[in-house]
Amino acid sequence: MVILDSELRNLLPNLKLIIIRYEGCTVSHSPLPFRGRFRLFLEHLRIEHDLEKIGKLQPIREWREAFRRLGSSPSRYRPSAEALLRRVLKGETVHEVNSAVDVNNFFSLKYLLPFGIYDADALEGDVTATVGKAGDGYPALNGRDVSMENKLLLRDESGPFGSPYVDSSRTAVTEKTSRCLQVIFYLDTIEGEDPERIADTVASSFTQINGGRAKSEVIS
Repeated sequence: MVILDSELRNLLPNLKLIIIRYEGCTVSHSPLPFRGRFRLFLEHLRIEHDLEKIGKLQPIREWREAFRRLGSSPSRYRPSAEALLRRVLKGETVHEVNSAVDVNNFFSLKYLLPFGIYDADALEGDVTATVGKAGDGYPALNGRDVSMENKLLLRDESGPFGSPYVDSSRTAVTEKTSRCLQVIFYLDTIEGEDPERIADTVASSFTQINGGRAKSEVIS
């Protein structure tokens, strides 16, 4: 079960979590056709967007404001979709990790929304979306120990593990993963496709590449 706690609901009343659960996945090296599609998409982004103007893009603008409401500087701690787009526009490498993570990154860039993908077997008990307190943190996928104070975070019974900022190494998806929990952080003030349609599109592509079965819900 994934729960939005009352403090987070009050601070971000427009927040919705798009939850997709995958069973029976086969995670591996991303297939060549997808890798080619992803690289063409990255070139398209470099043509379409100007690094100096991405703060005007509505999804990025809205998520920067959400970080501010929680008490975190979005210039120091960037929402993950913005950080990823900045890497692309600077010509930096978007590393290919595996077929689950790569699909996750592709759609994060497509919708300019923070996406998280987690090994469901590494999670303990229910998941709660909340606001980080003093002392909350974890070893992150970027190789750093990060503080999650005043940041939106996901926690299970073992502690914090995910965020629209950066995720933990504890719940990282690897080629041994067969069950995934995907969380898409969505604000309903953002114009574009509705969350149910996003869930259907993402789940369909994910299972085409990784196999398995998907079940989605939207929590608000």
